[in-house]
Amino acid sequence: MDSAAPNTPESVSAIKTLLRDHGYIADEALATTTFLALRLERPLLLEGEAGVGKTELAKVLAEALGRPLVRLQCYEGLDLASAVYDWNYSRQLLHIRAAEAAGEAATAEGVERDIYAPDYLLKRPLLQALELSAEGEAPVLLIDELDRADEPFEAFLLELLSDYQVTIPELGTIKADKPPLTIVTSNRTREVHDALRRRCFYHWVEYPSVERELAILRLKVPEAGEELTRQVIAFIHEIRTMDLYKNPGIAETINWAQALTALNHVALDPDAVDTTLGTLLKYQDDIARIEGSEAARVLDKIKADARAGGEQAT
Repeated sequence: MDSAAPNTPESVSAIKTLLRDHGYIADEALATTTFLALRLERPLLLEGEAGVGKTELAKVLAEALGRPLVRLQCYEGLDLASAVYDWNYSRQLLHIRAAEAAGEAATAEGVERDIYAPDYLLKRPLLQALELSAEGEAPVLLIDELDRADEPFEAFLLELLSDYQVTIPELGTIKADKPPLTIVTSNRTREVHDALRRRCFYHWVEYPSVERELAILRLKVPEAGEELTRQVIAFIHEIRTMDLYKNPGIAETINWAQALTALNHVALDPDAVDTTLGTLLKYQDDIARIEGSEAARVLDKIKADARAGGEQAT
């Protein structure tokens, strides 16, 4: 690596500020790992529960750095034809028929050379990520939810993540002039192989602390009042300790605050919680567990904690 890209933030604090300016509040550890991935041009593997902001980080980085975002959403059965490249078979067939109609005599080798040219190549996300934008910027490549893809697909990624290149048998090796900023995410539904981990910097993304999630909500839903904002965060942090089937993530926190604000609530009460739980929790078993008396109990607790905190402050 000769030097950092011209628009690369020069310090961890600079990247924290850049992310905050674009609506993403990162803690010190995540900002440091992201800074190093940028500075040293290494892929970044982010693991953590769904909804903690892994995908959002890639989106915000692309916006903040002024780079195009190339996203590969992984799923079971994902293959190279969908992830890297495919040939435009209909155009190839038209080329062959046109040559035949024109009476052009061509050898089999000549036809093969003609139809396996770049003009007939369909570039999928991983191949697109090796190209620079019109402004000469390398994109941000998001390989999202890698744990959903089959394990053999990871083996293919090793060449890409090590050397930023792919090999197409008919064309040879295609290598990026500038490495894309690559972010790989996993919800850890299965373990990602050690060989892939070794090629990446790693960060486990936790649910945010109370202070960080307060800052996120104030930034994302400024129309919610301070009392409602604090109660929402306290309520969510309390139910995250209750071993629900699916804990609410940051996106659900924002959705809930927006829903409560849209209904003109300025503070939580049992009816407000019960009627809006569907914006916060996504499984009926979790909703049934929280609504009613449990919601009232949690509300009483967070209000008592708030009063105790206020008394201590005075």
